[in-house]
Amino acid sequence: MYVIKFNVTKFTQQTGSTAQKEITTMADGGNPFILLARITVKEGMVDEYLKIASAADKSVQATEEGMLFHNFDSDPDDPNKFVWTEIYRKSQDFLFHADNPPVQDYIEKHSKLAVDFSIEIYGDVSRAVIDKINLLGIPLKHFRTTSIGYVRSERFS
Repeated sequence: MYVIKFNVTKFTQQTGSTAQKEITTMADGGNPFILLARITVKEGMVDEYLKIASAADKSVQATEEGMLFHNFDSDPDDPNKFVWTEIYRKSQDFLFHADNPPVQDYIEKHSKLAVDFSIEIYGDVSRAVIDKINLLGIPLKHFRTTSIGYVRSERFS
């Protein structure tokens, strides 16, 4: 039987024995995380949307060292649905991304070409990331880190 005790920055997993494993959730935002941005483009606007997505992608590659993976994928069942898959080195890198002028330009153009935009975050992030997304008014679903899994931190320094 497992007992999991939570607090803001740490939780402890305890088995029925005296063995304990303490895991830091890195709520300070110093860890990598995954963000999925799901988009539905207006009927007849896909070609135009692909142009703004391509321009944003090139700008992000040129200006954001903390964006480790940036991909725009198409839904296999709906030609108007797409997903940005993004891996950030740390929370501060997302905050830079959200304020990056080419990204803001993309978001402005997005609003004229799409009907839906939502974000999913996988992993722990700083409170500032959640606040920024809420300020932007984008629907958010946040999947927080559990005691299962790992990060090869040495590869993200």
